[in-house]
Amino acid sequence: MDLTRHINSILKARHGNPHEVLGPHMVDETLVIRAFLPEAREAWVVKRDADTGKRVKTPMQRIHREGFHEAVFDGVTDPFDYTIRLVTHWDERREFHDPYAMPPVLSDFDHHLLGEGTHYKNYEKMGSHVRIINGVRGVHFAVWAPNARSVSVIGEFNGWDARRHLMRQPGASGIWELFIPGLAEGTLYKFEILSRFNNYRQQKSDPFAFFCEVRPKTANIVYSLKNKHVWQDAEWMERRRTANWFDEPVSIYEVHAGSWMRVPEEGNRFLTWNELAERLLPHVKNLGCTHIQLLPVSEHPLDASWGYQTIGYYAPTSRFGRPEDFMNFVDQCHQQGIGVLVDWVPAHFPKDAHGLGFFDGTCLYEHADPRKGEHRDWGTLIFNYGRNEVKNYLIGNALYWLDKYHIDGLRVDAVASMLYLDYSKQPGDWVPNQFGGNENLEAIAFLKTFNEVVHQYHPGVLTIAEESTSWPAVSRPTYLNGLGFSMKWNMGWMHDTLDYFSQDPIFRKYHANKLTFSMLYAFTENFVLPFSHDEVVHGKRSLLDKMPGDMWQKFANFRTLLAYMFCHPGKKLLFAGFEFGQWNEWNFDQSLDWHLTQYEPHAKLTRFVQALNWTYRTEPALHQVDFEWQGFEWIDFSDYDSSVIAFLRRGRNPEDILICVFNCTPVPRHDYRIGVPRGGYYAELLNTDSGEFWGSNVGNAGGKHADHWKCHGREWSLSLTLPPLGALILKPV
Repeated sequence: MDLTRHINSILKARHGNPHEVLGPHMVDETLVIRAFLPEAREAWVVKRDADTGKRVKTPMQRIHREGFHEAVFDGVTDPFDYTIRLVTHWDERREFHDPYAMPPVLSDFDHHLLGEGTHYKNYEKMGSHVRIINGVRGVHFAVWAPNARSVSVIGEFNGWDARRHLMRQPGASGIWELFIPGLAEGTLYKFEILSRFNNYRQQKSDPFAFFCEVRPKTANIVYSLKNKHVWQDAEWMERRRTANWFDEPVSIYEVHAGSWMRVPEEGNRFLTWNELAERLLPHVKNLGCTHIQLLPVSEHPLDASWGYQTIGYYAPTSRFGRPEDFMNFVDQCHQQGIGVLVDWVPAHFPKDAHGLGFFDGTCLYEHADPRKGEHRDWGTLIFNYGRNEVKNYLIGNALYWLDKYHIDGLRVDAVASMLYLDYSKQPGDWVPNQFGGNENLEAIAFLKTFNEVVHQYHPGVLTIAEESTSWPAVSRPTYLNGLGFSMKWNMGWMHDTLDYFSQDPIFRKYHANKLTFSMLYAFTENFVLPFSHDEVVHGKRSLLDKMPGDMWQKFANFRTLLAYMFCHPGKKLLFAGFEFGQWNEWNFDQSLDWHLTQYEPHAKLTRFVQALNWTYRTEPALHQVDFEWQGFEWIDFSDYDSSVIAFLRRGRNPEDILICVFNCTPVPRHDYRIGVPRGGYYAELLNTDSGEFWGSNVGNAGGKHADHWKCHGREWSLSLTLPPLGALILKPV
């Protein structure tokens, strides 16, 4: 062995197999122990004598001025357990187990599964984990960097010196590992990677880190999730396992945890997860929503990205507390009967130098060709779904959130950008697939596998696609050639509906198709009807402010809009602030305008949303048959001049029927006749114009008897008073 060459390679932090030099070795049938100890003035190898049990010190000789030490044990041929004791140049005494005397931790089977892309609990092996190896407690590190010349663990414990803890690559999987005795939970660390190519060297965050420093700091924190939180949601988890969410009410309250509410008295700081549990959950429960959907909670460097440009896919952001605080938040939700959905972003990731991009000096997680690997509009990189390890990384991440944090579902962001190779790209700026098309075949295969694996491992969870095109069968099973999602956001319905209600009522008769067109495709997918954060930013105005007219008309329009949403087939999603009528656009950097709730119109709007959710949850006709045509039937959509539409909703039981009528002009309409399926008394379950909701109290005195009078092709009909800019929900009693 050319020891000088090896030493020089370690001194330059370029050695790819430090165990070849450091630790115990047989040299000419003599045991030699080497260590790189630049801080040591003196050093000894300490072992316990087998006969006397006493600890015996053997001096180490300095063999290089930079701090390489060596101890020679003549006549010893068998390795033994030992520690290294030293005195530093500043007279500090230390003793520790030698990391280069420790065996590999990952098995050949681990390497095989990780390379094959089927190690779905990869997070239990990769990253940093507190372990006991050969009776010694420490931290095991593992990172995938197949094109690295060398990889080092750096941190406070070694002065961020890449020479001190070089890792080894024991197999052909490209995974580097090292067990460092004596390290404990709370240790700050990163990986420093030297590429085989162009001497590229960069400090990188651990892709599998469970916890990170608060931005703008970027170090990872060794963190164990075991025994951090005692879950008390067994009842919820068992119910979820057998739940059929398709037939149940799903009313989602979308929240950005960083701006729902802040503490202006303390520098406008965020609420912690524990504070959010105390304040947010009672509010959501009081509203009657069934689920909370959180904008991405994984670690991200830039607040302005809202979490959609993720660095730490396995780390809940440290902005709001520790991982166990987020566990407690989810647990509290479940104990109060509220599901938790999380936005998940497998479509792209940011270019920050410490992130996944150009990870080992090559395009490891992303495509090398920028025509396939970059979203120039967003300034982000696209995952290479054709690599087994990348697919494994993402699918393992999805399972991690469901497993470790009991998340009830993942809303997958920007699915359309994954499906199309030419998404938001100009001709010539994208590469067709092998058949000449614009479909991203690798991303399609990934999404199918993701949905299959998630539903296999966690029955009862929801996967929801934000997919804005007409891609077929997004929410159909993969065995029917679908993508396998549980549900899909209905972006077309959202745009058409907002466009209609943004029109001055005098012109709405020319846009009636905006309300009715959605029924042509309403049952082609399992749709969620979203009024999300995306509709109230970037100059789009708040939802209430989109409504035309004076203040009274804006509120009346808004109530009718929400009633139309809750009566239309599909599950529901409302962004935080809609429930009390936020006037301003959403600003991620400040609290919602909660002061508005002290004013009557806003307080009564909240009361209306409560009543709407209560009606939705208690009436099977509004939620049981959302995804089949049998749950909906038009009564009339032809009265364009009056801008009135009417339809009925049905539950599984033929007796569960509701009549829904919408008057989209500010003109009260008296003696307006609506055909109904049978005679009897029809109770007015909900009137959006009720004075209780800040309306004008135009209505039908609680209900009407049906007349045996043909109308709309039916034998029976109701003569109703339709409130201005109002909606009625009636139920046969």
